[in-house]
Amino acid sequence: MVTTQSPPEQRVILHDVSWETYQRLLQDFANSSAPRLAFDEGTLEIMTPLPEHEGYGEFIKLFLLAVEEMTGTKMYNFGSTTFSREDLQKGFEADACFYIRNGPLVRGKDRIDLRVDPPPDLVIEIDLTHPSLQKLPIYAQIGVPEVWRYAAGDIAMLLLHGDRYVQTPRSRALPMVTAGALTSLVRASTGLSQAEWLHLAREWLSAPGATSE
Repeated sequence: MVTTQSPPEQRVILHDVSWETYQRLLQDFANSSAPRLAFDEGTLEIMTPLPEHEGYGEFIKLFLLAVEEMTGTKMYNFGSTTFSREDLQKGFEADACFYIRNGPLVRGKDRIDLRVDPPPDLVIEIDLTHPSLQKLPIYAQIGVPEVWRYAAGDIAMLLLHGDRYVQTPRSRALPMVTAGALTSLVRASTGLSQAEWLHLAREWLSAPGATSE
């Protein structure tokens, strides 16, 4: 088994890991918010998020709460739930994920079984450093239709087309939200408390023409 490390994001990559070992590790960390695991055909990434990483994810989740409040769009936050498919030998724990269109299919469920349940409609990924394990192919194989990826100060909205993601200026799951507007709002979060930033997000959503950018 070969091991490599890539600071400062506190990522560890293990190669030649069996599915059974991956499942045992998931059980061991089941009651912990960190680390997060991603698995791709024998390659396992163990990542412990830094406070800055968690902060950007929380601001995006607060923004989505404001969207739900202001538009009435029902969203079901599944946090960093583990999603895995043994037949594909792939699994991930996102920074955050939401069911929107498929919300009624999973509402009230304690566990998601991708053999019968759909994947989340929207996955949020925060990349403060270059990721050791490319997760987009994992999301694509599992069938996640949309990914919002924060990296280097920008939000990229990615839609699944076939077996790959294509960048788009506007969300498909939430058409009122554009990548440009969300990028500006997340940048404005610097130095604000969560309550202050939630107020800012609500103000933006209620401004005339804001969602038609």
